[in-house]
Amino acid sequence: MATELRQRTTQRDSPVIPGPNLGAGAAASIPAKDAHPSGKEKHGRLIQVLRGASFGIYFISCCIAIHITQILGAPLYWVNRDLYDTYMTLTKQSFGLLVTTMTHWWSPTTIRISGDASVAGQIRKTSDGRVEFAFPERMVMIANHQIYTDWLYLWWVGYANNPQMHGYLYIILKESLKYLPVIGPGMMFYGFIFMSRKMSVDQPRMAHRLGKLKTQHTAPSGKKFLNPMWLLLFPEGTNASQNGRDKSAKWADKVGIKDTQHVLLPRSTGMYFCLSELQGTVEYVYDCTVAYEGIPRGKFGEQYFSLSSTYFQGRPPKSVNLYWRRFRVADIPLDDATSFEVWLRDRWYEKDALLEQYVSTGRFPPSPGEVVPKGEGPFVETEVRTQFWWEWVQIFVVLGVFGLFANVICKTWASVSHVVF
Repeated sequence: MATELRQRTTQRDSPVIPGPNLGAGAAASIPAKDAHPSGKEKHGRLIQVLRGASFGIYFISCCIAIHITQILGAPLYWVNRDLYDTYMTLTKQSFGLLVTTMTHWWSPTTIRISGDASVAGQIRKTSDGRVEFAFPERMVMIANHQIYTDWLYLWWVGYANNPQMHGYLYIILKESLKYLPVIGPGMMFYGFIFMSRKMSVDQPRMAHRLGKLKTQHTAPSGKKFLNPMWLLLFPEGTNASQNGRDKSAKWADKVGIKDTQHVLLPRSTGMYFCLSELQGTVEYVYDCTVAYEGIPRGKFGEQYFSLSSTYFQGRPPKSVNLYWRRFRVADIPLDDATSFEVWLRDRWYEKDALLEQYVSTGRFPPSPGEVVPKGEGPFVETEVRTQFWWEWVQIFVVLGVFGLFANVICKTWASVSHVVF
């Protein structure tokens, strides 16, 4: 499989087979409005305004509710660290519910999933049409970065996993995001790792956060255990764009390596440090290749799937395609940074070949028979949604309980004060 994928990366001059395309190629121009891969706008201006207003109200109110819930629980940090972590996990689950319901209501799309033999038996479709993953409780997850919504779909994967992992997702992201109102401080409560892209600054921060993620805890029975953890990394460092593509090509030419066509060359330093620090506490790296249906060769997802088109105009991607692979950490060369850089780059060449197949045919490779249960086909197709429609109400439960408790205290105090005075 790896050899076949590497061979495909050299076939860049082969004719393009018509069909749904995805690309992050070298040449890009602003696409015509009527060439949108999801077709024409499905809603008029008035409906778009109403959708935008409802989306904004829902998203902002949920974010505020979650952040207030975090603040109310912050004193637990000085009471019991394990209790504090458990509490913040619940608030992180709330955000997972937020992005899942938000995507289902305003940006419904088909999710098409396949993978190679390394993920055999870990992807199955449920009787009600959802998908259920059986990925481990501790892993490092890596993916190519097409557009800003990548992490939303990967967070949903955590929700769809058994056991659910949407409360244990940790993301490494750029430092500027922590200054966003409400959302930035909320992500700091989640224990996300913010990078300034200066290793002298980032390494101590990462060492501190990763140290917490590999800390052993003691159960009442005396048994030692590690908390669940999904650490999400985007080794490309940013989403695919013309600027990023040009920089990737320039770097490839400078150091004398082969450039890619559909992805950006990965940066290995951060991932190498993470895996080195976590070595012995995590067994697998799960790799997801993400493709959005309909993006023409040589164009970029950000040119089509903006916030407005995706959530307000009714033009989300017709399908989001995920192809999964798994690598054992023990088989990854972590004894030498240069060897690891070569290893990661080879995986990205394979990823580039996977995307070339998708560009040419509209499909990733089908899953071999052992990946999904018999009768489910080579692809699992589903949608982003929660198991029960009312789950989003959980976002407000803690805040509601605090409100009721405060109301009882105030009324009791007022009653006592009236009697006394």
